[in-house]
Amino acid sequence: MNIVVLVKQVPDTESPRKLKSEDSTLDRAAADGVINELDEYAIEEGLRIKEAQGGEVTVVTLGPGKATESIRKALAMGADKAVHVLDDALAGSDALQTSYAIAQVLGRTGFDLVILGSESTDARTGVLAAMLAERLGVPQVSLANKVEIEGSSIKAQRITDYGFDRVEATLPAVVSVVEKINEPRYPSFKGIMAAKKKPVETLGVADAGIDAGQVGLANAATAVVDFAEAPPRAQGQIVSDEGDGGTKIADFLASKKFV
Repeated sequence: MNIVVLVKQVPDTESPRKLKSEDSTLDRAAADGVINELDEYAIEEGLRIKEAQGGEVTVVTLGPGKATESIRKALAMGADKAVHVLDDALAGSDALQTSYAIAQVLGRTGFDLVILGSESTDARTGVLAAMLAERLGVPQVSLANKVEIEGSSIKAQRITDYGFDRVEATLPAVVSVVEKINEPRYPSFKGIMAAKKKPVETLGVADAGIDAGQVGLANAATAVVDFAEAPPRAQGQIVSDEGDGGTKIADFLASKKFV
């Protein structure tokens, strides 16, 4: 089975994050880069399906040079190879453009199953899987917390506000996963050493068949109109308990409409 896992490098959520004043895009150099957390679950699920069904796992990443750190971690976890689309023309691309660029790459690599996290911690749009499936003309299974492959059929549990739905589709398909689907493995020392020898294909937009006129900040369909830094956290309110502490807390919660 040809399994493709989409991996995005994002700023570490533990690091300060900010937008650049000159173009309102995320300042990726201002924070350490890590694999998007939900994409680690996607990698793990891809590896488990490979172990059960056979085949190989290819990691696809669009991003700057430092994204190779995330690629190497994915390879150390057990992915077989990677494709890194590295080109300044992609800078500032929105979700619509990203789905187009990835679809072009997948047309080159081929796929039976595409797996990705349900959202990224930097943008949190949660729309890429749907856009990508539409461009590829294949079924989308979103928000999956359980996936089963039987021949050319994929069955999944899709989480909802009221529990979950059981859905079924025919391969090839695009699947987005949530954190409850598995527990990602840690790269072993053997895996880290093996990752150094695994193939990583680096492509520019032209190599990948991507039209530079359809990607990048200047061609984006969406834009940040305005932004401001979050205000510093205010000092908390101290409640002195003089026998009426419970009442004071209840009044405070009521004033905030928590109760």
